[in-house]
Amino acid sequence: MRVIESVADIKLAARAARCDGKTIGFVPTMGFFHEGHLSLMRAARSENDLVVVSLFVNPTQFGPNEDLDRYPRDRNRDVELAMGAGTDLLFVPRAEEIYPSDDCSRVVVRRLSEKLCGASRPGHFEGVATVVAKLFNMTQPHRAYFGLKDYQQTVVIRRMVADLHLDVDIVTLPTVRESDGLALSSRNSYLSPEERRTARCLKESLELAERRIHEGDRLGDQIRGNIRERIGREKLARIDYVSVSDPQTLDEVSQITGDVVISLAVCIGETRLIDNLVVNVTS
Repeated sequence: MRVIESVADIKLAARAARCDGKTIGFVPTMGFFHEGHLSLMRAARSENDLVVVSLFVNPTQFGPNEDLDRYPRDRNRDVELAMGAGTDLLFVPRAEEIYPSDDCSRVVVRRLSEKLCGASRPGHFEGVATVVAKLFNMTQPHRAYFGLKDYQQTVVIRRMVADLHLDVDIVTLPTVRESDGLALSSRNSYLSPEERRTARCLKESLELAERRIHEGDRLGDQIRGNIRERIGREKLARIDYVSVSDPQTLDEVSQITGDVVISLAVCIGETRLIDNLVVNVTS
């Protein structure tokens, strides 16, 4: 595996691969790898000739009072894990290369970016869309891999790719979970043992909502209320949002007549966690 820090060098490597007729699979990450990241790398390895992984903690997707400075980092460990997952090129750029001092362009995906996490974190998805667009231009992938834990992110990226006519296929993989159901996240490392136990309520509330829907409850407000009641039992949990929405538009659903995505953001102590579940409704 080769570690590349220069934008010019990653562009050269991508261009050379394409000239040789190789397919490029790309996994954008902020590092501190866990099994969720590694599953994306392995999928890219199985479907492409060249696997490129980026490791970049993107400052523009963090708000002024968020955890940019303390976001977990361990480059040496990440290098070893990426190599073990079959990565060919690990791109580790400096912020100054991604955002030079005269940088003044941003990518905004309207409407989809303004809901759910976008409402709670203004500017977050502008930062996400911008950095992903830049990374796509640098790495020139045929396929890019994202986990469904960040469901809204995948919807925003797909819309950006379609609107800007970018020639890359977006591949999504299921959320990878701990043995107790907690969705894997780099931010899980912030949790104390008691907070870690409390965090199980996210998955439990999603499963409760799924059961109620399959039992015939079809009112969006009722399902949202069920989730709020379950999480409200936990003294360390504070709800940011609970959503029952259309999987494509992310518009809230009042009457459930088709598939829905149930998503939530909950602060466990000082740590904000997200999770979601797509519920398939046949009638």
